[in-house]
Amino acid sequence: MALALDNNGLSDTLVILGAAGLVIPTFARFRISPVIGFILVGVLVGPAGLGSLVGSYPWLYYITISDAHSIEPFAEFGIILLLFSIGLELSFKRLWAMRAQVFGTGAAELIGSGLIIGVALHLLGQEWPGAIGLGFALTLSSTALVLPIAGTTSAVGRSAFAMLLFEDLALVPIIFVLAAFSPNATGGDWAFVGVLGRGLITVVVMYLGGRFILPRLFAQAARTKSPELFLAASLLIVIAASLATAAAGLSPIVGALLAGLLIAETDYHSEVEVMTAPFKGLALGVFLLTVGMSLDLRQIADNWSALLLGILGVIVVKTVVTFALLKLGGVKSGIAAETGVLMSSPSETTLIVLGTAAQAALIAPSTAAYWQTVTAIGLTITPLLAWAGRRVAARIERRGGGDDTLDLRIPNDGPGTVIIGFGRVGRMVADMLATHNQPYVAVEADIDTVTAARRDGYPLIFGDVSRPELVDRLNLGRAKALILTMDDPVLTVQVTRRVRGWVPNLTIIARARDVDHAAELYRAGVTDAVPETLESSLQLSEAVLTDLGVAVGPVIASIHEKRDELRQGIKQAADLERTPRIRRVRVNEG
Repeated sequence: MALALDNNGLSDTLVILGAAGLVIPTFARFRISPVIGFILVGVLVGPAGLGSLVGSYPWLYYITISDAHSIEPFAEFGIILLLFSIGLELSFKRLWAMRAQVFGTGAAELIGSGLIIGVALHLLGQEWPGAIGLGFALTLSSTALVLPIAGTTSAVGRSAFAMLLFEDLALVPIIFVLAAFSPNATGGDWAFVGVLGRGLITVVVMYLGGRFILPRLFAQAARTKSPELFLAASLLIVIAASLATAAAGLSPIVGALLAGLLIAETDYHSEVEVMTAPFKGLALGVFLLTVGMSLDLRQIADNWSALLLGILGVIVVKTVVTFALLKLGGVKSGIAAETGVLMSSPSETTLIVLGTAAQAALIAPSTAAYWQTVTAIGLTITPLLAWAGRRVAARIERRGGGDDTLDLRIPNDGPGTVIIGFGRVGRMVADMLATHNQPYVAVEADIDTVTAARRDGYPLIFGDVSRPELVDRLNLGRAKALILTMDDPVLTVQVTRRVRGWVPNLTIIARARDVDHAAELYRAGVTDAVPETLESSLQLSEAVLTDLGVAVGPVIASIHEKRDELRQGIKQAADLERTPRIRRVRVNEG
C-alpha cells in the first residue's frame, strides 16, 4: 500500500531525522550544545513557528510539525530510555550507598524549595493549596536534561542524581496529595495507600522475577547471535517494566530505572547499553523538540517582564537552597554552586504536576498557562545554566585559591611527587601514582581543568609555574620527584634549569616532544626525558609486527636496537658523558 505524501507520520519523521542528521552536527561544529540545537529546531518548526505559516505556504507542511501532541509518545519513550540507561550505569549496591543523599539531601531540597516558593506565591495572592502545589511543581528539576549534561559519575552528577531520583520517586505522592486537596476529591487517602501497596508489590515481583529470568533470557538471545533479537529483548524489558509500574499507579520511569538496575547485575549490560543508545539519543531529541514547540515567541515577547521575574525567582530559590544543603553535607563550594545552578530550572514533570493542579481546580487555567511557559523557557535555558554553573564554580575555585596561591597545604615533610601539568599525560601519571599509594600533588594553570579534576577527587593546585614564587612554594627540596608533563617545550626547559639549580639531587622526569627536545632537557638537568612521539612509535611498531606474525624475540630485539640508536643520538646531541635512558616514567616506591 502506497503512503500518501500528506501523511502526518511521514512528514514528522522527515523533520525529526532532518534535525538529528543535519542541524545537530552543524551546532556541534560550532561547539553549541545539541540540546540547544534540538530546542531551537523545535521552536522553528513548531506550531508557533513556521508551522503557523502552513496555511499561506502549503509546502511548509513537509518540513514542520503542526501537531506537537503527535510526537509526544516518542518523546516520553526517550525519557524512559534515559532512566533505563542510568540504571545500567548503576547497581543496587551503589544505590544503597546513596540512600543518605537520596532521602536526606534529596528530600530536604524538594521540601525546602517547595515550601519557600509556595509561601512566596501565597504572599502574592495564591491560595494555600495551589501555592504549595505550584511550589512543589516548580521545585522539580529535569532528569532528561541534567543527567546527560552532568552524568552520574562526576561529583556534580552524583549530587544531582541523588536529588533527581528522590524527585522522581516523589512525583506520584505529589500528584495524589494535590488530587486530595481538590474540592471534588473523594477517597483520595485510600486511593493513595492502594497505589503505594500495588507499587511496592510490583517492584518486589519485578526484582525477584528479573533476578532469575533476565540472565536466562539474554543468554538465549545471545546464543542466536542475532543483534535484532537482542535489541528486541532489551526494548521489550524496558517497555514491560514501564507499563507494569504505570499500571500499578507509579511513574513509568520508576520501572525503566528498575529494569536498568536489574540488567546491570547481569553479564550483558554493556551490550544492552550499546544496542539501546541510538534509540535513547533520537528519542531524547524528540523530547527536546516538543519543548521547543511549546514555546510561543509572540506570547513571550508580550509578557517578557512577568516571565523573566518568574524564571529568576525559581532559579534563585532553588540555587540557594541546593547550595546551602550541599554545603551542610560537606560538599565543596564550587561543586555545590555548580549543582545548584544546574538544578535550578523546572522540569518536564513540572508540566504534569501543573496539569494535575489545574484539573483539581487548585489553580486557574491562566495561572497554569503562565507557569507552563516559564517551565518551557527554563528547560530551554538549562544548557546555558550548566555553562553558567561551571563558570561560577571556576570563579569560586579561583577565589578559594587566592591570587595563584594554594588552597592545598604542602606537608612539612614534603609533597611526595610533584606533577606539573595535568592534561592527559599528567592525569595518567597521577592515576598510576595513586594505584601504588604514592603521595603526589599536581599543579595546573588552566582553572577549568583544575575545577574538573578537583570534582573527580584529584589533589590539584591552581597556579602558573612560569612564576618563580609558585615553584618556590612547592617545597621541592623535600619532594621525592618532579614530573613535568606540560605541553610547552620552552617552559619545561626553564623550569628544569630553575629547579636543578637549587635542588641538585632531585629526580626530574620530563615529557619531551622529540629527540632534539630531549637532548635540550638533558642539558638543562633532567634525570630522564621521555620523547613521547618516539616511544609511541616504538610501541606501535612492536604491536603491528607481532600481529603480522613476526616472532616476538626478534621484534623485541629490534625495538631495543632502535631505542639504543635513539639513546646514542640524544647523547651526541646533548654532549653527554652518559647514555640517557628512554623509558616510561617510574617513581620508586617508599
